[in-house]
Amino acid sequence: MSTRIAFLKGHGTENDFVIVPDPENVIDLPPSAVAALCDRRAGVGGDGLLHVVRSAAHPEARDMAGEAEWFMDYRNGDGSVSEMCGNGVRVFARYLQRAGHVAAGDLAVATRGGVKTVHISKDGDITVGMGKARLPEGDVTVSVGGRSWPARNVNMGNPHAVAFVDDLAHAGDLYSPPPFNPATAYPDGVNVEFVVDRGPRHVALRVHERGAGETRSCGTGACAVAVAAARRDGADPAVTGTHATYTVDVPGGTLVITERPDGQIEMTGPAVIVAEGEIDSAWLESAIR
Repeated sequence: MSTRIAFLKGHGTENDFVIVPDPENVIDLPPSAVAALCDRRAGVGGDGLLHVVRSAAHPEARDMAGEAEWFMDYRNGDGSVSEMCGNGVRVFARYLQRAGHVAAGDLAVATRGGVKTVHISKDGDITVGMGKARLPEGDVTVSVGGRSWPARNVNMGNPHAVAFVDDLAHAGDLYSPPPFNPATAYPDGVNVEFVVDRGPRHVALRVHERGAGETRSCGTGACAVAVAAARRDGADPAVTGTHATYTVDVPGGTLVITERPDGQIEMTGPAVIVAEGEIDSAWLESAIR
């Protein structure tokens, strides 16, 4: 790395990200570099990193280039690769708008979880088509301290275990991954959501994100929670034939999730760019040795 590297910082309902624009995929970002950048004390700080690359320039996205010009190469805060991040897609789209690559309206974003449709509204909110949820079979439980709960297994392109609890404090500190059973249910780890009811079609959650710990928000987690709540409430759109819309409060704000009768899920919420600057390449090289 011989030059300074441009970066931005953004968040979606306080799920925050380091954004590294790299259209031609020339910047080397090994896991150690991502972890250093996401470090909240010694780096820029973030729950994850959004590596902004043209789909045609990235080997994992070239086959999606005909549908989506841009690929969200998403990394967790510990440097590990992730399939998808719902809040990240909104922030990714906001960056593309800010940089002049796209205007308000519709666009497509390639992710490891497939191509996502995005709508940037003129009033500021961004809606992401999150695709369909998969509901793997099998009973799962999650535990914190001496308590255990049954959890709904929901896959939104990444795995989630959704547990309905009486009090969000029962989730504990969420610094470390809550144990789950059976161990074979999630061979690559899992995002765990603890959920309470706030009112009709209105829930609140806390989440442990795989590779990041507790975060202020999780977009795919909010979708998984809405899907699990609809099944619990007898409001499965495929059965009722009508949309199911849930308001989902997260520690960092509020998201609105709608599941349609065809199974497609839409997530609407804010996305904000808060800063931009340059990463000192000498610091980064030193940080990852």
